[in-house]
Amino acid sequence: MTTKITFSLLILVFIGLIGCTTSQPNQSALPTAGMFRVAILYPNGEDKTFDMDYYEDKHMPMVAGLLGENLKFYEIDKGIAGRTPNEEAPFAAIGYFYVTDIDEYNKAIGENINTIVSDFENYTNIQPVVQISEINARQFEGP
Repeated sequence: MTTKITFSLLILVFIGLIGCTTSQPNQSALPTAGMFRVAILYPNGEDKTFDMDYYEDKHMPMVAGLLGENLKFYEIDKGIAGRTPNEEAPFAAIGYFYVTDIDEYNKAIGENINTIVSDFENYTNIQPVVQISEINARQFEGP
């Protein structure tokens, strides 16, 4: 009986170890000099609505799929406060796409602009502000 319990515990430990992942960031998921960051900012304010669940689960993955292999990764920020804890966040959300070829990005967005814009009504009444930036600096790698 104790042999069966020991064996079962060893199996559970083994399965647990297989499922573990490292907490180290994936080096391919870090911005590097020469990449481009597309920031989509959703200004906060009175009477403005934003469905973060839909944005995370539907909209951003849809757009990411349209960008194809040019997209290296994307991020989503949820605004929680401004300069002080009691100050409203200036942006309800900010989405970021990290791409290597800005012309390819613009082509993919242009070809799919109607699909992308028509999806806005499913999660927000905010007109987003877009900024495209070239990443010039590297991440701090420590001493």
